[in-house]
Amino acid sequence: MTGRIEYTFSAKIWQHTAPGGWYFVSLPTEIGKEIRENLKWQEEGWGRLKATAKIGNTLWITAIWFDTKKNTYILPVIAEIRKKEKLEADKIIESIIWV
Repeated sequence: MTGRIEYTFSAKIWQHTAPGGWYFVSLPTEIGKEIRENLKWQEEGWGRLKATAKIGNTLWITAIWFDTKKNTYILPVIAEIRKKEKLEADKIIESIIWV
């Protein structure tokens, strides 16, 4: 991922409380703060920032979103990725993102 900044972190996967809620991983606040300070100018609507993510052996193109309540970015983890990597809510996972 040349020309992009790489961040590696561990975090718990969680499910939004809405019925059928999406699953997310919250970036550690220190990483979120650094990304926002340096790359906020690249954000699109709703605090969306294009990213590439990797969990386990699965790499995909996605986006992270700035969550004002959590004061950090959140990474959506779609069903296809959760199935491939056998991920469940409350499991701590290792993630890599490039922004």
